[in-house]
Amino acid sequence: MNIWIIMILVMVVSLLVQGMLQSRFEKYSKVGLPNGMTGAEVAEKMLRDHGIYDVKVVPTRGSLTDHFNPQTKTVALSESVYSSRSVAAAAVAAHECGHAVQHATGYAFIQMRSALVPAVSFASGIVQWVLLAGVIFMQTMPSLLWIGIGLFALTTLFSFVTLPVEINASARAISWLSRAGITDGQTRPMAIDALKWAAYTYVVAAVGSLATLLYYIGLARGRD
Repeated sequence: MNIWIIMILVMVVSLLVQGMLQSRFEKYSKVGLPNGMTGAEVAEKMLRDHGIYDVKVVPTRGSLTDHFNPQTKTVALSESVYSSRSVAAAAVAAHECGHAVQHATGYAFIQMRSALVPAVSFASGIVQWVLLAGVIFMQTMPSLLWIGIGLFALTTLFSFVTLPVEINASARAISWLSRAGITDGQTRPMAIDALKWAAYTYVVAAVGSLATLLYYIGLARGRD
């Protein structure tokens, strides 16, 4: 029962955090940068300032679909970020470039995260089916549920390794935005606030994943 209560609380908190994140980004998307740069221009400048010339900045469809792809060496910015001249756009663009800087400097947690990607991709594709089969055949094939738990544990580990990666990327972004004069005394707190709520989504996801893992472990051990 305690695990179910925790999972429900995590779900409620996740919805609240997502709502706050959307609200903050909508709010700061209406605040212009002092120098009027677009998200794409901010990203390109941050890459150059860190001596990174082999990463391209490209637009991508969707909302908050921004990401850095180390395989294609691209910083993909959503349409609302790529051409926007707002504080929110600058914060998102700089954050994604923070990941590019992590790869360029050999940041330990980004290397660990990258090493886990192939295994996690495989586990994510089958874990729900293995867990379902494990629950159905729990009495006759108990080992199947433990295999599912092992696969899910891998995705949980990935969630927790992601936390320092995202927090560090935001810290790099905030530091550079201020140092490069992209944000000033008025807009810097806005960029910090926007990225703070983005980080909270990863924290909630990690806690939720851990709660689910504990639930399945308790189920396998025959606990209520």
